[in-house]
This record gives sequence, C-alpha cells and structure tokens, in this order.
Amino acid sequence: MSAVCPGCAAGAEALPAPRAEATPTHTLILPHIHCAGCIRTVETTLVDQPGIRSARVNLTRKRVAIGAEPDADPTVWIGALARAGIEAHEAHDAETAASEDRDLLVYLGVAGFAMMNVMLLSVAVWSGAVDTTREFLHWVSAAIALPATFFAAQPFFRTAWSALRVGRVNMDVPISVAILLASLMSLYEVSAGGRHAWFDAALSLTFFLLAGRVLDQRMRRAARSAADTLAALEPVRVTRIEGDARVSRKLTDIAVDDTLWLAAGARVPVDAELLDAEVRVDRSAITGESDPVTRVRGAALTAGDVVLTGPVSLRATAVGEDTTLRRLAQLVATAEGARGHYRSLADRAAALYTPVVHIVAAAAFLGWILSTGDVRLSINVAIATLIITCPCALGLAVPAVAVAATSRLYARGLLVKSDTALERLAEIDTVILDKTGTLTTRVSTPPSRLPPQGAQILTALAETSDHPQARSVARALGDVAPALLDDIIETPGEGIEATWQGTEVRFGKGAWLGGTTDVAFRMGDTVYPIETHEALLPDADRLVADLGSRGLAVLLVTGDTAENAARTGNELGIAEIRASVRPEDKAAIVAELQAAGAKVLMVGDGINDTAALAAADASIAPGTALEASRNAADVVLVSGRLAHIGAALDTAKMAKRRIVENFWLSLLYNAIAVPVAVAGLATPLLAALAMSASSITVILNSARVR
Repeated sequence: MSAVCPGCAAGAEALPAPRAEATPTHTLILPHIHCAGCIRTVETTLVDQPGIRSARVNLTRKRVAIGAEPDADPTVWIGALARAGIEAHEAHDAETAASEDRDLLVYLGVAGFAMMNVMLLSVAVWSGAVDTTREFLHWVSAAIALPATFFAAQPFFRTAWSALRVGRVNMDVPISVAILLASLMSLYEVSAGGRHAWFDAALSLTFFLLAGRVLDQRMRRAARSAADTLAALEPVRVTRIEGDARVSRKLTDIAVDDTLWLAAGARVPVDAELLDAEVRVDRSAITGESDPVTRVRGAALTAGDVVLTGPVSLRATAVGEDTTLRRLAQLVATAEGARGHYRSLADRAAALYTPVVHIVAAAAFLGWILSTGDVRLSINVAIATLIITCPCALGLAVPAVAVAATSRLYARGLLVKSDTALERLAEIDTVILDKTGTLTTRVSTPPSRLPPQGAQILTALAETSDHPQARSVARALGDVAPALLDDIIETPGEGIEATWQGTEVRFGKGAWLGGTTDVAFRMGDTVYPIETHEALLPDADRLVADLGSRGLAVLLVTGDTAENAARTGNELGIAEIRASVRPEDKAAIVAELQAAGAKVLMVGDGINDTAALAAADASIAPGTALEASRNAADVVLVSGRLAHIGAALDTAKMAKRRIVENFWLSLLYNAIAVPVAVAGLATPLLAALAMSASSITVILNSARVR
C-alpha cells in the first residue's frame, strides 16, 4: 500500500460516478485534503453513513457539501472521517458563491459587443452618409445601443442612486449623468433629424469603465475576513459531560462551569480550567510559543489551544463573546474596519474629479444658453463636456497598474489580495517580524543508527501526515524512498502507526512510544529518538539585511520566550526585540508605532498575529501561515522565499509612481480636451477618438510595471 496521505492510501482509482445531488444541508471543512484519493475517501465514507443522501467535495475550497436532515448531528460523520484518516470540522454557515464577478463580466460583454456594432455603423456616418441613409443608420444604432447601455450601465446607476438617495455624490454620479444624457439626447437628435448622435460614446464610456471595474474586482475577490476565519476555528458542537454520559451539544448551549470532554488533537472551544492531572498543549497558534507546554490540574486553557494528549476534562470559565478567541476575533474585525477607511489615490482623485466635471459641464451649458439661447445646442455641449472629460482614464489608472503589478509579483511567488495593498506597501518605513513560523522552523534530526529499511519506513510514516513535525522529518530524510506500509492509522495528538511486513511501526510523541524525547520512531521493540531544534528559515538573514539596507526600522515581536527570541534576534542582527507578547499586545505595538507617525508592515503567520496583521498599514503572511493569518494579510508569500518581500516593496513603489503618472496623463488630456468640448468643437467622432486614445495611453503606461 502506498504511503502518501490517508485519503490516497484508500486507493487512487477513479472517482465514483456522479450521483443524484441533494440540496446541501451541512458543510464540513477538510483542511488537509489534496488529491483525488482524498476526495474518494471522503465521499464514499460519508455516503455510507446513515441519513446522508449525498456528499460532494470541493477540493479547491477544501469543503464537502452534505445532503441530510437539516437538524442532523454531524459529530458522527466527523468521527467516521477521522477513522478514515481525514480531519474534518463543521462550518458555521453554508456558504453561497458570490455572483458579482460573473455579473460584471456579463455587463462588460454586452457593452463590448454592442459598442463594436454601433462603432461600425458610426464609421459609415462619419464617412459621409447623409439624409435617409444617415437617419436609418442612427435608428439602427439606437435599437442596439439603448437597451445595451441601460442594461450594461446598471452597476453605475445603482451606485449613483444609492449615493444621491443619502444626499452625497460619488464618481458614478457624473458617469451615470453622462451616459443617460448622451443616450437620451441622442435619441432626441435622431427623432429630430440631427446630424450627430452619441450612442457610440455612451457605449464606449460604459465599456471602458466596466473594464476598470472588472480589473478592480479581481483585486477584491481574494479578500476574505480574517475575523470570520477566527470564528470558524470554534467547533460548532462540543461534548458535555452530563451525569455519567457524554452528550454532543451545540457550542451556544455551553455555560460557565459546564464540564467538557475533549479528545486528543481537539481544539479547546472555550476558556477553561483543566480538571485532569496533566495535559500537553500546543499554544503556537494563539501565543506563538514554539514548543508544546504542559498544563497541570487547575491551570487555565485558552479557546484555540490544541490538546495534544488526551482525552481530558475541562471546566468552562468563559463562553461566548468572553472567550479569548472571540475577543481576538473582535480585535481583528475592528482593525480590518479601521484599515477599510484608507483612502486610495483613486478615491482622492475622484473626490476632486466629481465636483469639477459637474461645475465645468454646468458652466458650459449656462455659457452657451446665455450667448445663443439655443437649449438644444447648449445641452449637446454639456454632454460633450461630460463625455470627453473621460473618467475612463481615471477609472483605469489604478486597476490597470494593480493588475500589471500583481501579475509581476505573482510570477515571483507573491499573491496580492487587497486593492489598496500596493499603495500602502509603498509608504512603509517600519517592519515588524514575527519569529515562530515566519523566521524560524522546527528542524528534526533523524536517528544516526537507523537501519536502511528503518529510514524508508520512517519516510513513509512521515509523508502520511500533514503535521508540521512529520513534514520536518520527511524533509530531513531527503530522497529516501518510502516503504510500502499496511493498516496506516493516525491518532490525533499522538502519532502514526502502521504495519510493515508483519512488524508494528510507529512515529510520533516520544511518551506514546515509550521514549524520552519529544518525538521518536519505533520499529518493533526498538525506539529511536528524534532530536528537534529551532532553526532560521532560508533567506531570513537576507530579508533582515535587505530591510536594513533600505533604511527601514526592523522589530522582532514574538509570543515566544525571551531566551528564544534573543537567540533568533542575535543571529539575524535585530536590535529591538519584544518577547512573550500576547496577541492583543502585538496589535497594541502596531498602534503605538502608528501613533508615533510610523507606517508599519507586519509579517506573521499565526493566529496570534492576525490582529496585528489587520491593524498594520500593510501586512504579509507566508503561504504556510494559518488560514486566518492569510486572510488578514494583504499579500501572501506563496513561494516561501522571504527575500522576495523586498521585491514586493520595490514593485509597490514602482506601481505608485505609475499610478501618479496615469493621473498626470489624465490631467494633461483633460486640460486639452475640456476647452475643445466647452468651445463646442467636440463631435462624437472626436470624442470617441479622444476617449480611446486616453484609455489606451493609460493602459500602455500601466503595462510598464511588468
């Protein structure tokens, strides 16, 4: 049997044939699935459970949608998956796919298709069509343009109406006014036998602005609330001891002083007091401590801690919004909200553009009607002014640069998730670095006296698990070919056991195997100790040196002990070190630096870093970070190369320069085009050429970032 992962171990044969789907009633999170074998194991295991009508895995999102009775208790299913080697957690809410991206693409497609057809008809008019021919072409253009424009421009109409309804204006107000006036005035001109119509201009304006909106939406799509992810770490159900029975209850039913039962590997659901004699706890996600800690009877456990040895009994001391995890989630939500108030360059430019273009168009209308008394001519000049001032270039200035810059960074292994991340990264002058998991990792040393077949067996066991310690051992063994194992079973919090040619083999906690070290390997009756130590990640020293060479202040802030922090700081040459820092204190340090005028970049990977990642002016998380940290960060370092953080800073500064250049190009264009429009010289042909030229210039300048 191949030893790759519990799901793969079940076999890599073809997936089951599609079955009749039932409406999903439950969603389980599957954090460690990664292959077709995993999918087959999950789906077949669940479908075999009583009461389940269907189960469908989404590998990309690591979710399984289950069709069953709405009030069914998923605890039994989670247990069945655990016995099959698949870790599962219940999702808090059934998730629905957002349709906003798809709708924008539909609007863009309709506007583009209609624009091309109307442009073809307009070329004939511009080429000299007169009288009946011109009138016929105008009516055909109206038949195409009016329904297409009113359909495709809905995003601008909705936003503009929402703003006007509460007594304010935004950039979509002049856009909507220009589109509506151009369309309606064109219809009037056609009815009155006029020579000019603005159908093509209205569609071009709609198309280019939708293109900018789609590019902008691409940047926002990856963003997801880290506060929601933190909340998802809480189990939906817990086991409460009621008399002599263990009963599954919803977490919301748990009260202070209730006695809870937790299996090994479970996450503590509420703040609690330990009732058993002793337990080993992994607190790295919450506090950043790199080593597991031992807690004795009466000691406090925090919501979010992971119980490594068990089962154990706890007494709830804080529940609901009073738990440490909930308070941390609230802190993150507050920080995310504060970051949302950042005004991008585009927002600041739009704040100037909106009133100016209205004033200019109104002045043009008043000037022409006072001088000529011709209402029809005055309205046409005002429309020409609204159209030719061209918010297209302004709407494309930031998204076009952002897409080019994010493509450049993605090629270097950095995924940019926020639409304003590059602008904020360009302003950074201070960097806070987390230690555990960000700059350092646990390194394992395989036993030196291990026989050749023992190394192959240990490789197979280590590759079976996604536990960080197992991955560390697998890396240390290098290219050793894994042995073929049978009856692979992973016991959460303890380790992995299997059978090799009739011999029982185990890998995991030393105490579980009868050894004296934290981690060990057992083959038959022989126990081989595995030494572990903390070591710097590759490029950690280059990163710190690079940041220092840029004149940036660098701080090491960690929840680990002062001794471990000082050792890492000395190795990297970081002078300012703050150790034993709680999650809320990390966010407070960020706020303290910001109050002193610093622009802070936070780099971290743990749950204890999420509040600081969300509160910082900009943030980066390694690709190996926990999901909550990745969601809180502006940039995810997918490649794992810390040295590439410098590339992110360089690209951010370059992108900001290009954005500013785009605004100057747009300003220069408007300085030339507006007088032409106000003078009544802007024909639909000239407006179309001018708009296209300005938009293409902005796009070409943005492409220089790549």
